[in-house]
Amino acid sequence: MTSPDSGVPRLVIAAPSSGSGKTTVATGLMAALTGRGLAVSPHKVGPDYIDPGYHALATGRVGRNLDAYLCGPELVGPLFLHGARGCDIAVVEGVMGLYDGAAGEGELASTAQVAKLLRAPVVLVVDASSQSRSVAALVHGFVSWDPEVRIGGVILNKVASDRHEGLLREAVDSVGVPVLGVLRRAARVETPSRHLGLVPVAERGAEAVEAVAAMAAQVTDGCDLEALDALARGAGALPCAAWDPGEALVSSPPPPLPVPSPGAAAPGPPLSVLDGPRPQTPDGLKRVAVAGGAAFTFSYAEHTELLTAAGAEVVTFDPLRDEELPEGTAGLVIGGGFPEVYASELSANEGLRKSVAELALSGAPVAAECAGLLYLCRELDGLPMCGVLDASARMSERLTLGYRDAVAVSDSALAGAGTRMRGHEFHRTVVEPGAGAAPAWGMRAPVRRVEGFVERGVHASYLHTHWAAEPGVARRFVERCRTS
Repeated sequence: MTSPDSGVPRLVIAAPSSGSGKTTVATGLMAALTGRGLAVSPHKVGPDYIDPGYHALATGRVGRNLDAYLCGPELVGPLFLHGARGCDIAVVEGVMGLYDGAAGEGELASTAQVAKLLRAPVVLVVDASSQSRSVAALVHGFVSWDPEVRIGGVILNKVASDRHEGLLREAVDSVGVPVLGVLRRAARVETPSRHLGLVPVAERGAEAVEAVAAMAAQVTDGCDLEALDALARGAGALPCAAWDPGEALVSSPPPPLPVPSPGAAAPGPPLSVLDGPRPQTPDGLKRVAVAGGAAFTFSYAEHTELLTAAGAEVVTFDPLRDEELPEGTAGLVIGGGFPEVYASELSANEGLRKSVAELALSGAPVAAECAGLLYLCRELDGLPMCGVLDASARMSERLTLGYRDAVAVSDSALAGAGTRMRGHEFHRTVVEPGAGAAPAWGMRAPVRRVEGFVERGVHASYLHTHWAAEPGVARRFVERCRTS
């Protein structure tokens, strides 16, 4: 089954390794094409939340992720088409090196796998700063490694001079791959980084706008936009339909009920959420507040779309500025971000901290991931937070990073016990728990452990998940907003 937008022109921007210039080229190309009056659909391979912010700034459209590990390969095409509805062209920025994926899982979650699933041509961005003729061997290796990956051209980055460019072009010509662009070294397009990668757009303000404009100018000056557009238009139709949040809720199986332990009382009747979605009238909407602003920038657009489809009125608030939760809040979602950077400001907003604590203590459903977990703790680096959880958080020198297979070990407002989901961890903080809360997830790798907190209506964890893989969690959450 196909959809009207299944043949949208598209390109995947990849590289031999991280740091080659993918973000500069992808973001600059998005902005350059948008400047030509095209509606550009921006996408990012993998779980990264920061690059999509730059993509959104470049295109004026929400940046979306394509993650074959979190959502499964079967959803890559449908989610891509969902994001690309009504667009003239789509640009997909890859992750790491072209063939790098989930550790120990072969090509799973790699840029190469996503390119194949999208039937999209690949443009390879090569950092040529320390090579000349050797670039031919590198390009040849990437072209021949997997014949199913179509590398349609090369963009040479960090080229030093006209002579350097001539040597590189001659070398790449010998491989039979067209050079679609040459970018000179330019400090003005560098984006600042810190402990978890690039500094998000929301924190840079006008500086981010200027950086994206510089990227667009560099790509416009150094790349053959007509050739790139022609390459994108050579992508064929995808044999699938666009993902739809309403349809996903209907087709999603209900989360499992918890299994009682021996001798325990039998569970009561299941919540009506387990019987499927119900038609909603405007009066039946429940308000779900979603944290935003500079401190909480990590979220997937599909989460709010699923909440809305499940019957919620989604309202965004800024924990740095708003002194209370939105009036009528029945449920709260706090995603990831950098609360450690804004710990002082978050702590100083006592009114909101009190409002969040009161909502949680009332039993209302609260879903918190990573930064949201830290915000719900008693303290972060010695500064008072919301105190919803009897736990203390602090910055650490150790980076925790990687995909995870998880199973819900406690029944919660987000997931029934036994619900299996895949997630991703990415943090440099440590949470030292107190007593009273049950764990949220059980995981087997890299070591067997339980993680997170389930207490009253709160589900808090380091694990970032993508709800499109298990739409029933949004349905369950909204139903708990009605019954709590």
